[in-house]
Amino acid sequence: MSSECKDESSPKQGNKHERFVYKNLGKSGLKVSNICLGGFTFGESQFALPGQSDEKLSHEIMDIFVEHGGNFFDTANVYGNGNSEKIIGTWLSKRDREQFVIATKCRFSKTVLEPKFPNCWGLSRKHIFQAVENSLSNLQSHYIDLYQMHCWDSTVPIEETLMAFNDLVRSGKILYFGVSNMKGWMLQKIVDTCKYMGLSPVLSLQQQYNLLCRESELEAFEVCEKENIGVLPWGALKSGLLTGKFKTGMAPAQNTRIRYLQDAKPFGEIGDTWEAYDKNEKYWKLMEELDLIAKAHDKTVTQVTLRWLLQKDIVTSVIIGAKRIDQLKENIGAAYGWELSSEEMGRLDAVSQYDTIKYPYRFIDMLNSK
Repeated sequence: MSSECKDESSPKQGNKHERFVYKNLGKSGLKVSNICLGGFTFGESQFALPGQSDEKLSHEIMDIFVEHGGNFFDTANVYGNGNSEKIIGTWLSKRDREQFVIATKCRFSKTVLEPKFPNCWGLSRKHIFQAVENSLSNLQSHYIDLYQMHCWDSTVPIEETLMAFNDLVRSGKILYFGVSNMKGWMLQKIVDTCKYMGLSPVLSLQQQYNLLCRESELEAFEVCEKENIGVLPWGALKSGLLTGKFKTGMAPAQNTRIRYLQDAKPFGEIGDTWEAYDKNEKYWKLMEELDLIAKAHDKTVTQVTLRWLLQKDIVTSVIIGAKRIDQLKENIGAAYGWELSSEEMGRLDAVSQYDTIKYPYRFIDMLNSK
């Protein structure tokens, strides 16, 4: 999917650190570190999410990420109620802008659940142009490297949305555009429309992808593979479920993200409850396998979980979040210096395999296997 290199012109880091691996994002020449630092935890959230970091801690986390060679940051206009972009912008204003790749998103308004006005959300030309100006101001930058649709908008013709993104590329306000949270047919529709209308191509797909959520392999990732679209997984640790810190029969503490997402449901139903996982034999078999592999490498379950993603050919860069310095360093420890064997990758693939839908997926694969 993407070529790898160790770029001497990448962000400066201390001699004590190895460098990240850098990959071209999709079919572009844009090189990004194979770990991307997500800004979801930066700034106070309107949902009172646990584990948010203030500006000082966020800047410390960003500094350490760059010291280890990271050059790729992802945020959105709604993260931290808009404060995430501002925190990144303040940090960026004191550094060489050209060294870093900044990605952000549009579609939702700051009041995600109840937009105040009909045109303050969505993927209409009007809102996209409003949103990009707000993000540029927040980020204290005259351009955005990667501007992404946060989700499909069924109320707006996709041609209108894509023409707006194309015009932003032509104006220089954004350099590339990507998408997030897409079904396979949606992504293919975007690809085909861009080709037919002669518009800037979609460069990346940001999608939830982890050992507990692999359904995007069925269709969306097949489009990515055929069209050379870079995959940027979010939710890599599944709100902590893939860190190994939870034990059977022991409910997560109230200040954990998995407990909050279950109890508060700020975004609606987004996954199974802890109780469902606790009773799921397949989940515990996966955790047992992760633990065995982690011990064999003298690594943590978190690092093995991230390493599995990093070694997937379809993946360009894995988005991580960190609310503490030690979490960040643990996550970074998955990025270089060691690998899972093909046998270990196979074991994790097998134990985390989703239940295949026989028709049409298995039927079509069978007919094309000879």
